[in-house]
Amino acid sequence: MKTLEVRKATAPLADYARKVRREPVILTVGGKPVAALISLENVDQETVTLSTHARFLALIERSRAQQKLHGGVSGAEMRRRLGLRPKATR
Repeated sequence: MKTLEVRKATAPLADYARKVRREPVILTVGGKPVAALISLENVDQETVTLSTHARFLALIERSRAQQKLHGGVSGAEMRRRLGLRPKATR
């Protein structure tokens, strides 16, 4: 993993983008990490956007907490409620 002080990051962004194919680049200010440039594989823009969206992440955490406290609805029960056929078994 490469670490780079922001004030020394003077190359064009395209140069750093090529480097992240080999290893992540961590940008620092005063030696403290402030950003990371990483290679993305098998993801789309929506996934990346949602994975860093504070309100979406809070919603997921609330849902997980509710599921842990109260349990959830099984796939079979949800299919029944929606009037769908049971999932085929193999």
